[in-house]
Amino acid sequence: MSLLVTGSIGIDTVEAPWGKVTNALGGSSVYFSYAASFFSPVRLVGVVGGDCPKDFLRPLQDNPNIDVSGLEVRPSAKTFRWHGRYHQDVNLRDTVKVELNVLAEQRPEIPQAFRDSEFVFLANTHPALQMELLNELAGPRLVVADTMDLWIANQRPKLTELIGKIDALVLNDSEARQISGQSNLVAAGSSIAEQVGRARRSSFVVVKKGEHGSLLFADRRVLALPGYPVRRVVDPTGAGDCFAGAMMGFLAAGGEVSLPALRRAIAYGTVTASVALEDFSLNRLLTTDRAELDARLAEFESMLKF
Repeated sequence: MSLLVTGSIGIDTVEAPWGKVTNALGGSSVYFSYAASFFSPVRLVGVVGGDCPKDFLRPLQDNPNIDVSGLEVRPSAKTFRWHGRYHQDVNLRDTVKVELNVLAEQRPEIPQAFRDSEFVFLANTHPALQMELLNELAGPRLVVADTMDLWIANQRPKLTELIGKIDALVLNDSEARQISGQSNLVAAGSSIAEQVGRARRSSFVVVKKGEHGSLLFADRRVLALPGYPVRRVVDPTGAGDCFAGAMMGFLAAGGEVSLPALRRAIAYGTVTASVALEDFSLNRLLTTDRAELDARLAEFESMLKF
């Protein structure tokens, strides 16, 4: 099944206890696409400026499972830039500087050849833009979106409208509490699940809890999965996008959105994210393959038997 992602492509500076990188490849669609490519072909829609370094996007362009024909280059614009600093506890992060640049301009259009995509992930951006992108599609089978605290606080009506038009929402624990007004995470996720897709039976919500795993709300059930134990976390940037990419890639490859498929998709998302955060940017993903992910999944599965 065809898989489409729309989201940011960025030039990142990341400071962490294990070191620092500058001018590193980042952005939600970048992490998502590479993680999804281990499971399924993926179509990427994004935009960069004329300042994007030569060969900067080579990891995406050289990947046979990533179609970058939806990538737009605007010569007169500048590429999105983000500078973040992680604390010793890498769950804590400061945004040092953000330059929206091309992301503050007109959104990229979805190429005509991509508009028949059946599985779609709308990575984090303004909910009005997410709806515009959704309206360009011919009739996708599964639409999943991401969001953030800024849109929950300042764009609640648009976000609520979007939630009613999609099939699933992926968000972190603090965002789930913020959007639902519930402090209990199970109550929060259940409340959001009732709003997504007007409570269609196929709708679901995934609440990410960082190192503590995730919760799946689907078919009026709550399923919990712990995080994969990682000995050395170097850079958590993009881990959530890798989680979503692997999850969506697995679902698109199988063409099924049943509860068992969702559970396995989220398990693959968990182990793929655990690999990604072992190095900066895409560095660790560039050295892995599906065989390693399968082996890590088998190890993860053995941990959960009791």
